[in-house]
Amino acid sequence: MTSPEPTATPSTRSRADGVERGGERAGGDGAGETRRTGLAFGVGAYALWGVFPLYFPLLKPADPLEILAHRVVWSMVLSVLLLLLRPVRRGFGAVVRDRRRLLRLCLAGVVLGVNWFTFIWGVNHGEVLQTSLGYYINPLVTVLLAVLVLRERLRRLQWVALGFGFAAVLWLTVDYGRLPWLALVLAFSFGAYGLFKKQVSAPAVHTLVVETAVLTPLALAWLAGLTLAGQSTFAADGVGHAGLLASTGLVTAVPLLLFAGAATRLPLRVVGMLQYLTPTMQLAIGVFVVREPLPPGRLVGFCVVWLALALLSVDGLRARRASLRALLPTDRPVASRCG
Repeated sequence: MTSPEPTATPSTRSRADGVERGGERAGGDGAGETRRTGLAFGVGAYALWGVFPLYFPLLKPADPLEILAHRVVWSMVLSVLLLLLRPVRRGFGAVVRDRRRLLRLCLAGVVLGVNWFTFIWGVNHGEVLQTSLGYYINPLVTVLLAVLVLRERLRRLQWVALGFGFAAVLWLTVDYGRLPWLALVLAFSFGAYGLFKKQVSAPAVHTLVVETAVLTPLALAWLAGLTLAGQSTFAADGVGHAGLLASTGLVTAVPLLLFAGAATRLPLRVVGMLQYLTPTMQLAIGVFVVREPLPPGRLVGFCVVWLALALLSVDGLRARRASLRALLPTDRPVASRCG
C-alpha cells in the first residue's frame, strides 16, 4: 500500500475540526456535490489500495526486491512527468530549497521503501491477513508515536485503546507462535512515514518525487545488477510481464492522487473512517480469495484490535464535539439601558 495521509494525531484534530466546520457551514448544492465527489475519490483510493493483494502476485516470477525496484523507478518517472505540468509544478522549488522539509521527505522515502517491500513480500508469500492486520493497527501506532516522539498527552480512552491494541498483539503472538512481525513492520513504518509527512506541507506529487528520488539510485543499481547477472524478469518473461512491472508507477500514483482529491473535499472524520476500507478488503481477500486460515484464536485477536479502533473512534468523536461546543458562542442576556 502507498501513502494516504495517516490518522491524525491528537494535536492535529483541532486544526482539522476548523476545516470541517468551515466546509459544513458552506452548505448548498455546491457543497453537497463537492462532498459526493470527494467521497467517490476517497472510496476509489482506498478500494484500489484494498485490491493490492490481488495485483502484486501478478508480477511473479519477479521477486519482491525486483518488484520494489520497478515500483520505485516507474513511480519516479510518472511523478516527474506529472511535475512537468505547470499547475502541479507550482511550489515545488520551495519544497526542495527548504532543507528541513527536504530532509524529512528523504526520511519519509526511506521508511516508505521499507513499507512497500514488506507489503509486497507479505502478499506474495501468502501473508495477506498479516498485511491487513498491519493497517488495522496503524492508527493505534500513530497515537503511540504521538506520545513517544511528539510528547503529546493522551486522554483516558486513548490509553485504553492502546492497552487493547497491545493485548491483541500479545494474543496474536501466542496464536501465531511468533511475533506478528510483518504486521508490526507495516504499522510502524507507515506510522513513521506519517510522522515525517505531517511535518511537511506539500502536494502529493511533490512529495512522491522526492521520496522516490531518494530510492531511485538504489533501485536502478539493483535492476542493473539483475540484468548483468541474467536474473531480470523484465525482458525475459514477455511483453505482458514487462507491461505489468511498468504499470507499478501508475498503480502507485492513481490512488494517491484520488486520495489527495478526497482529502481536500471531505471532513477529516470521513477520511478517517474510509481508511478502514483498505484493510477490510485485504482481510476479505485473504480469507475468501487466497484462502488463508483464520482460526478462532486469530479471529479473537482481530476482534480485540477492532474494539481498540472503536474506542479510538469514539474518543475522537467526543473530542471533536467538545471542541465544537467550546467554540460556540454563549447566550448572555444584555441589560438594556434607558435614558
